[in-house]
Amino acid sequence: MALAAQLRNQDQRGRHVRLAFGWLAAFAVSGTHAQSGRLLATGGVTEIEGSGGGGLVPWALITGLGTNDEVGASAACTYVKPQHFALTSCGAALGIRNRVELSYAHQTFNLDDVARYQSIDQNVFGAKVRLWGDAVIDQDRWWPQVAAGLQYKKNEDFNFIPSLIGAKGSGGTDFYLSATKVYLSGPLSLTWLVDATLRATRANQFGILGFGGDRSNAYSYRPEASVAVFLTDSLVLGGEYRDKPNNLSAFREQAAHDAFLAWFPWKYVSLTTAYVDLGDIATHPGQHAWYVALQGSY
Repeated sequence: MALAAQLRNQDQRGRHVRLAFGWLAAFAVSGTHAQSGRLLATGGVTEIEGSGGGGLVPWALITGLGTNDEVGASAACTYVKPQHFALTSCGAALGIRNRVELSYAHQTFNLDDVARYQSIDQNVFGAKVRLWGDAVIDQDRWWPQVAAGLQYKKNEDFNFIPSLIGAKGSGGTDFYLSATKVYLSGPLSLTWLVDATLRATRANQFGILGFGGDRSNAYSYRPEASVAVFLTDSLVLGGEYRDKPNNLSAFREQAAHDAFLAWFPWKYVSLTTAYVDLGDIATHPGQHAWYVALQGSY
């Protein structure tokens, strides 16, 4: 009976994922498709929660390649395998008239050798609005492109581990403000991108270990940052930093950071590899790994 219930739950989760992707696809084809009007990589890649940006940090850029009169889209999968865990995140996003972004990601956090054959699943629904500025058009001016966004996260396995270690809730919403500046002719006559993001969050380990805790159940403001440089027209080298709250007495949580290399062999495809340090996760210190992400955009 327990096995049957587990299989039903997994099938229900699969239906949720398929419905979300179907909704995004239907919305995309109903609008004016992107005609490659934007420059390469100006929609970013996909961060682990589905928003357009780097691997860890959302940027003010709107996903896809759509201009102010078009609808663009992206879909991506990311796989990260630190020493004792594994994270798979797959999602899709829409960029509407280079102004609004809607995104969805499904994350599966496999507990690997910690709890064999067990995992924690989470759904992330995101929205982002460009408030002012254009990272490309305004690149000769001092102001950046600025966007405000949110990510609603729902942990599907809250009662499995998160509640047992002191987390207070199974769902929560992150709010963030991002400022992204592009320098088409920056240092060394190369193109540079700089991003600063401020996030208000209650999430423990991105929400995988629930929200809030015995130490704090309040929102805290956490800085995030990205720097990237175009080594060639299709090769981007960068690094990111993302601070995280420390809500649980049971486990200390640390900031995450990475160094990444993104390759755009075609305008519509990117492959990103990175070395990421996630800090301590539960009882396991210093969790770090290589990760790979594949994205398609239009």
